[in-house]
Amino acid sequence: MGKQIVVEVCVDSVASAVAAERGGAQRVELCSDLLEGGLTPSLGLLGVVRSRVSIAVHPIIRPRPGDFCYTAEEFECMQRDVELAKGEGTDGVVLGILQPDGKVDVRRTQQLIELARPLSVTFHRAFDMSADLVEALEDVCATGADRVLTSGGEQECLQGLHTVAGLVKAARHRITIMAGGRIRINDAANIIERTGVTEIHVGLATPVTSSMVRPNSRRVSLGKAQEGEFPRTQVLEESVRELIRAVSSRAEAKVD
Repeated sequence: MGKQIVVEVCVDSVASAVAAERGGAQRVELCSDLLEGGLTPSLGLLGVVRSRVSIAVHPIIRPRPGDFCYTAEEFECMQRDVELAKGEGTDGVVLGILQPDGKVDVRRTQQLIELARPLSVTFHRAFDMSADLVEALEDVCATGADRVLTSGGEQECLQGLHTVAGLVKAARHRITIMAGGRIRINDAANIIERTGVTEIHVGLATPVTSSMVRPNSRRVSLGKAQEGEFPRTQVLEESVRELIRAVSSRAEAKVD
């Protein structure tokens, strides 16, 4: 019998979270502002998502875009956000802190993890921005985190397969290695097979049409998206279902 693969879907809306669950995902990472790589979601979004899905909900704890080296005030924001997330009934949190020299900030990460317990904790792709991935893995293990999300230090997971596979071996079952980084439906099974991971993190966002029928102007953009305010993306149930079907089919084929 093949190993059980956990599929985590990154979402930024209630609709996407519901679609992820209906498509068969076991967990969602909940973010705001995915254009910046994901920031801490509002309590309103977190609360409504928690009330609409029964699968695991892990909000990201990231107070601002940019690097992962935080001031004392930003760290205080993260501490408060962890406590608030616990209060909303989440199953885990996603976080990561680095030092100016690119090493994992073990001490402050440990403090956040202790605050988060008994919730599950993922060290996010700040890991991929660290100076040395092998050293960073040992440091993340020392923090007590349950898993680390990584593309193997590359822009896309497909480019970092060898490194991810090496991290799985180096982890020696002390921590779960979750592969992520622009994983596409047709690539997921291959990534799992070649790295040995048991968890994958996917986006699967699909462009959807705006419901506005008479927008004032398509030339004005209030944010950083060059295409303006009206285009948006959403996770679709069928996309999640298709990915899980592809992963399951490959696993069944190997067993046969």
